[in-house]
Amino acid sequence: MITVHHLNNSRSQRVLWLLEELGLEYDIKYYDRDPQTMLAPASLRQVHPLGKSPVITDGALTVAESGAIIEYLIDRYGDGRFAPPTDTPERLRYTYWLHYAEGSAMPPLLLKLIFDRIEQQPMPFFIKPIARLITGQTKSSFINPQITQHLNYLEAELEKSLWFAGTEFTAADIQMSFPIEVAIARSGLDASRPKLVDFLNRVQARPAYQQAIARGGTYALAG
Repeated sequence: MITVHHLNNSRSQRVLWLLEELGLEYDIKYYDRDPQTMLAPASLRQVHPLGKSPVITDGALTVAESGAIIEYLIDRYGDGRFAPPTDTPERLRYTYWLHYAEGSAMPPLLLKLIFDRIEQQPMPFFIKPIARLITGQTKSSFINPQITQHLNYLEAELEKSLWFAGTEFTAADIQMSFPIEVAIARSGLDASRPKLVDFLNRVQARPAYQQAIARGGTYALAG
């Protein structure tokens, strides 16, 4: 039996969604973030040394990292579903987007979240103007332009095809959903990029997505 070590409001929601798409039975072990630090609890280190989610166990096997988990589930249980055939241009795009989601799209979004929180943290009054100046300049000169560049790139890519890997929905779309959800919730993604908004509306309307939300619990990034 597959067990998903599921952290609330996290990337592990994608794993639940894929399992629902595949129609697999699975158990969930729930973990909650620390309300002050928003970090995963130390108990997750008993499952994986880094103490982060998502992590799945499948029998004696433990798999971490959302992209690796998705590839494992597709290879072992997919039976040809949700991945293009090998040796096709679509398969290359599929592999690219699986890695792009966390390797390229998420870093500037995570930086923005961190710098936004720095601005909101309590600090001595004489430090606050300096901190806000530094964070504001970093966001305006580097982080926000990077986010804009990526969102423009993604919008242009979805003008080429309905889904990220081509004409068919694949696990790459599941992987790409998280950075787009983060962008629309926290980084200004709006109707000015209609292809991305339409993509998010379509994936969130899928029955398996809704079933995963029902099982996973609170997920603040859902529309």
